[in-house]
Amino acid sequence: MRLPVKNDGSIDELRASKQIRYAIDNGINYIDTAWPYHAEQSEPFIGRVLSDGYREKVKLATKLPTWMIKKREDMDFFLNSQLKKLKTTHIDYYLIHGLVGDSWDKVEKLDVADFLDKAKAEGRIVNAGFSFHGTLNDFKNILNAYDWDFCQIQYNFLDEKNQAGTEGLNYAASKGLAVIIMEPLKGGMLTKSIPPAVKAVWDEALIKRTPAEWALRWVWNHPEVTVVLSGMNEEGQVEENLKTANEAYPNSLTYAELKLIQRVEREYRNFMKVGCTGCRYCMPCPSGVNIPSCFEIYNNLHISGKIDDAKFAYAAQLGGVIFGGKPGFASQCIKCGKCVEKCPQHLEIPRFLESVAEELEGPDLEKRITIAKKAFKQV
Repeated sequence: MRLPVKNDGSIDELRASKQIRYAIDNGINYIDTAWPYHAEQSEPFIGRVLSDGYREKVKLATKLPTWMIKKREDMDFFLNSQLKKLKTTHIDYYLIHGLVGDSWDKVEKLDVADFLDKAKAEGRIVNAGFSFHGTLNDFKNILNAYDWDFCQIQYNFLDEKNQAGTEGLNYAASKGLAVIIMEPLKGGMLTKSIPPAVKAVWDEALIKRTPAEWALRWVWNHPEVTVVLSGMNEEGQVEENLKTANEAYPNSLTYAELKLIQRVEREYRNFMKVGCTGCRYCMPCPSGVNIPSCFEIYNNLHISGKIDDAKFAYAAQLGGVIFGGKPGFASQCIKCGKCVEKCPQHLEIPRFLESVAEELEGPDLEKRITIAKKAFKQV
């Protein structure tokens, strides 16, 4: 998903190949890709880079593009196409991509369980799982709806109560599932443009580590975690993450180090515009606003400063492009106040939603939705 690219946006195959093979030679054994990554060029590239015996050294993961599925037969079409692209006879870890409640309801009605059962029986996939970006309740419902082998969730020290969160992690592990972690660095946000107040806390640590190492160690400190995914596109990142992985173990952080990370989390939250923890007590909104997602993207914008990325994410996620469902834009708020009554943080939610709409919507919103649909092959 985050391979090095050339100026024209295409994968820098020579550099990426060297990075991936070096990583595998030094212990990395899980490669994650998906149909849409790098404008649908990731899977064919991975198929090429894993030739010459490298395929046998790794567990390969890819994903069924949920938003492109219209009928049961589409599932087999995509899986068979992916096997050809990846030049392999089987996918070790096959995920139903980006599930939330609505998208799960869709594929469940199309008999995704039958598809997974048959694909496993035929040896086309080994382990069946799903990646997830919805609510905790949806996560539990999906997890209980099929005999999954594993799941993949977003998790880092800022997302303990967001999406599946710590409760979801523990719930999945308690049911015997392997748990794959994505976004351990929150899309690189926890490693770039570190606010001075955050840096000052990191500098107090007795053992000096980079922000990336601290964030990865925090995730690996949880015994319930099976694998951590980190998008690397520079040689130094590969070297650093290999070193960290060799030293980080469950329950290896000290009490003082965990307290230090908690202080960093609080500093980041001070930096955010909205003190939303993602608990979702405010939901459902009578007007259909996806309040927690509006605030998450808005806060990410004010941590990273990347307005174009935030606007695209806002259009794609809140416009129902990626996860399906009806639009959940901040501008849909009618100021009924029901969310305020339920918010444990006592946030003035309608007022904050006005700010979200002002910064992330605007006259080009429909154009951005169309661009997102093209990116995800929905037009």
